[in-house]
Amino acid sequence: MSEQSVSLYQKRIQIYPRSVKGRFRNLKTGVLVLAYIVYYLLPWLRWERPNAPNQAVLYDLPGRHFYIFDLTIQVQDIFWLAGVLIIFAILLFFVTGIAGRVWCGYFCFQTLWTDLYMFVERWIQGERPARMRLDRGPWNREKWLKKGATYGLWLLIAFWTGLTFVMYWVNAPTLVVEIFTGHAPYAAYFTTFFLTTTTFVMAGLAREQVCTYMCPYARFQSAMFDHDTLIVSYDQRRGEGAKGRAKLGKGLKSREERQAQGVGDCIDCGYCVQVCPVGIDIRNGLQYQCISCALCIDACDIVMDNQRWPRGLVGYTSENALNGRKTRLIKPKTIGYGVILTATTTLLIWSVLTRTPYNGTVEQIRQPLYTLLSDGSIRNSYEIKLNNKLTAAMTLGIRIEGLPGAKLSMDGMERIELAPQERIKLLAWVQVPPAEKDRSSGHQVTFIIEPLAGVEATPIQQRVPFYIPEEDQ
Repeated sequence: MSEQSVSLYQKRIQIYPRSVKGRFRNLKTGVLVLAYIVYYLLPWLRWERPNAPNQAVLYDLPGRHFYIFDLTIQVQDIFWLAGVLIIFAILLFFVTGIAGRVWCGYFCFQTLWTDLYMFVERWIQGERPARMRLDRGPWNREKWLKKGATYGLWLLIAFWTGLTFVMYWVNAPTLVVEIFTGHAPYAAYFTTFFLTTTTFVMAGLAREQVCTYMCPYARFQSAMFDHDTLIVSYDQRRGEGAKGRAKLGKGLKSREERQAQGVGDCIDCGYCVQVCPVGIDIRNGLQYQCISCALCIDACDIVMDNQRWPRGLVGYTSENALNGRKTRLIKPKTIGYGVILTATTTLLIWSVLTRTPYNGTVEQIRQPLYTLLSDGSIRNSYEIKLNNKLTAAMTLGIRIEGLPGAKLSMDGMERIELAPQERIKLLAWVQVPPAEKDRSSGHQVTFIIEPLAGVEATPIQQRVPFYIPEEDQ
């Protein structure tokens, strides 16, 4: 008895998306153009800085500074990144609960670059029928030229995508010159090559396979859906009628004729399937592959307009609306997400707006814990760390309070000028004369670090211990 081999993997069915015009296509194009303008041109936007490259957005890893216009983010401000990630996560849950996978359909990087690659493919190879004929045909001169031009332009876009990403970490004009003259760092070449390869493969070759099999969001999105979530849906009752869908034909051309025959409004033209970038049939119900790009809505609206029938056979709706119930967008889950999102965003904005222009810390040096001088005075040593967080110079003064008779000695560094974004460590000595040792109750001294020039800010006050041996108290 012969055994039949069973394939565990479905062979990929090549998808040839057809172009479509409409309000959702216009929205997608607008988002695409805006995203590319920001991504590709932002590294070239100049922003004058006295101590760093004049680039508006620059992530300077060696200097451990992130520059975003006038905002300078340092290592100790990394919690802002955690706040941004929390906001994005809550926003994703909030929007998905209301409108489904609109992130995937309009803003996801995979969607944006795949859209651009399909524009290039359509421009060079033609519309859907022309591309299908080209792929089925032999490798002649026309096919070599069109495929070569398509892949060449794809590679150029992928290369510039990878290079642009690296520009956010190095001064853009300098990097471009170094890349093409062979003087750029190894990491720049590796990152550019890696992103060039992944962009070409993901957006040009894999396409819908990334959304269907690689992206985890397609798998857990259903956990955020409910009966009120707005999704791209097909009105089956209207489209199918009592006897299902049927093409236009004799006795089935007008809506009245079709209703009399029990046939729905769907003329089974397949336009909604042809424009889908992931190749699904929306008439089969909600499917995890659907990225909610709404191009099928535009396609169906065009057909309905041509027939002079009402739009909405395919549209954004909810499961409750399809079943004749009211859609509730304001509900406890939505309110909860909204409150958390508002609170987190407000807290992050407040933290950024109230950030201090400098910081300073004082720590007691415990080796040795104290020094007994020849005149009986007690001296403790301290380490002071100062950090200028601005891109301008500032002058700071350091003094002490709270310890009777104590004197501060810093070898003339009690007044110090910090260069832009300079970090420095200083040594300080606090000395208490013998006559004041018994009056030093609590054995604590308060260091006051205050701006004297270059910035207006609240002085930093830090209380630290002052050690006096028990036999001297």
